[in-house]
Amino acid sequence: MMKTNRKIAVLIPCYNEAITIEKVVRDFKAALPDATVYVYDNNSTDGSDELAKKAGAIVGYESRQGKGNVVRTMFREIDADCYVLTDADDAFPADIAPAMVDMVLSQGYDMIIGDRLSTTYADENKRAFHGFGNNLVRNLVNVIFKGNVQDILSGYRVLSKAFVKTFPVLSPGFELETEMTIHALDNRFKMKSVPVKFTDRPAGSESKLNTFSDGLKVILKIFNTFKDYKPLPFFGIISALLIIFALVLFIPVFIAYLETSLVGRMPTLVVSVFLMLAALQSFVCGLILDTEARRNKQNFEVQLNLLLMLADVEDRSRESSMWESRRKDARG
Repeated sequence: MMKTNRKIAVLIPCYNEAITIEKVVRDFKAALPDATVYVYDNNSTDGSDELAKKAGAIVGYESRQGKGNVVRTMFREIDADCYVLTDADDAFPADIAPAMVDMVLSQGYDMIIGDRLSTTYADENKRAFHGFGNNLVRNLVNVIFKGNVQDILSGYRVLSKAFVKTFPVLSPGFELETEMTIHALDNRFKMKSVPVKFTDRPAGSESKLNTFSDGLKVILKIFNTFKDYKPLPFFGIISALLIIFALVLFIPVFIAYLETSLVGRMPTLVVSVFLMLAALQSFVCGLILDTEARRNKQNFEVQLNLLLMLADVEDRSRESSMWESRRKDARG
């Protein structure tokens, strides 16, 4: 079982969720009575912040609009040993949170993902194309980053301190979940998916997600992250495509030259040569950036080890203080 002296934080980004925020806060306080529930309001105009306070949450504020901006601030300002990140729309059950927290604190996982797609999502989801978009993103990420994650876009996650404090939140909006998953896969964090029941929004509650514009942002985030995290494969693919185009243009000119000893299509030959040079340049760029990416990974591992050492020292100090307090109570 998980250690009772560990600090658990429930993080709930919130934007105009007056219909559900009280229930979400109370459900998680009941499921995790030793945890601290934080609600960070993102310019709500419906009194969500006051309702969260009424339900017993600690309320913070983030004026920069977007879920990514809110989570960035929460990760920076809140210190805990385990973080439960969930949505404010009452889409996810709180009763499974203790088991997910135990996997992080007792079993050494860095990210537990609440998998909606394996349970009730197809029946509950009423928004067109969302199922298609989830499957598309899942397949792209798993193929590019060699993962086996069932629900890339789930907003229900339990995270270790090591992950939270080493994760650079760059996305301002709903691309956040994709970015988190890719970061975990690329840096070999220990992950696990847990099937969770998904419930669609109640009547009167409106989604802030735009299917097409936010979906496009997520797909662009995948390809940009592919470029940043795996530059050699990315630029290698570009190089291969340029070589193919160059050969398609060059081969007919070369065959004609062999037959007539004349170059009859000089502009085509020039274009093919430039394409071949661009392919070479792209491949060299990939090699250089790949070296830099490897160096960044080495630096990340060093920083992660330092963070884990500091966390271990904090744990020992906390346990020592706890036992000392118990001794004093026993003497008293």
